[in-house]
Amino acid sequence: MTQREIFFVANEVNELGGVGRWQAQMARLLAERGHRVRIIGIAPPEVAMDIGEDPPFETLTLYDRRPPGRRRPRFPLGRIDPAVRRQEADMRVAAERMSRLFRAAASGAVIVVTQVWAMEWVAFADTAGHPVIGMSHESFDASRRSSRFARVRSHYKDVDRLLVLTQEDADRWVAEGLNNVGFMPNPLPLTPVAPSPRTEKVVASIGRLSHAKGVDLLLDVWAEAAPRQPGWILRIYGSGEHEGVLRQQCTELGLDDSVEWAGRTDDVTAALARSSVFVQSSRGEGFPLVLLEAMACGVPCAAFDCSPGVREIVADGEDGLLARHGNTSELARHLVRLMSDESLRDTMGEKARQNVRRFAPEVITRRWEELFDFLER
Repeated sequence: MTQREIFFVANEVNELGGVGRWQAQMARLLAERGHRVRIIGIAPPEVAMDIGEDPPFETLTLYDRRPPGRRRPRFPLGRIDPAVRRQEADMRVAAERMSRLFRAAASGAVIVVTQVWAMEWVAFADTAGHPVIGMSHESFDASRRSSRFARVRSHYKDVDRLLVLTQEDADRWVAEGLNNVGFMPNPLPLTPVAPSPRTEKVVASIGRLSHAKGVDLLLDVWAEAAPRQPGWILRIYGSGEHEGVLRQQCTELGLDDSVEWAGRTDDVTAALARSSVFVQSSRGEGFPLVLLEAMACGVPCAAFDCSPGVREIVADGEDGLLARHGNTSELARHLVRLMSDESLRDTMGEKARQNVRRFAPEVITRRWEELFDFLER
């Protein structure tokens, strides 16, 4: 195995959320394999994630505070607009800090740009001699609904490889004219020694209390499912800007006796060990880590089929149950089916625990190293 210098360039070094968790995990996994890993963040995060006191990788943040968004040239000045030129000059100064590191890196170094906003600075840096891998951590449809779609097409069209999360998403980007696309799943974030005993009458939800995570939809689901399975509890782990509105909705639906608001948890394994079913009601996902975690804990999942990543993780009818995107009545029926059938929960939970091993950290890390070797040829 060739030991390399690997640079992750991201919006933030320790951003709270799925991308931040993935980034810290991959940096740690590659460092443990003997690679020298650095994470370069453009700006400090609004909400930081704890990456530990002595991580096995180095970190650098280019700005003390988040820089403003890119200015659009005023008509008819175009690129000679003084405000645009000042901003680009500032970006070049920040990018030069990366360039110095890239120039000093040995042959075989790799630059992985984990988010497209960060690519705006990498584009000003001197990456000569090192392959550049760009990444999009969301589904094609989610990207298309945002400003990131145009930026992915613009900023990643000339990188050595654009990685998305699934083959299905890769095919759709190829259809957009990008001929450098591949896919790389997220690795399993945890490998518990023992599965959940699946003995408590608890359905768990874990995620930020935001519009994207669809907890409002979940409460509508629970309003249909709970009366059909008395004694079961929906335990919602998470915090966020919509908590007050969601608690009010819960009360208005008459669910206060069967819903527990557990707050944010740093011990996902323990939360899942106290659960028998996991539910995800997101409006959109990339390659959701929490589904991987639930399956690793042997907890069968019911979820909206909201993205190719969800379909890639959960085999509907085999190790979990998928409802049509946004169909709350169908998701409620899936929950009732799992809550009412202990044998089904055990069968699907054990199958999930087996199937999810295809995303084991050692499997995904080896795929990354094979990609690095390929790009060096």
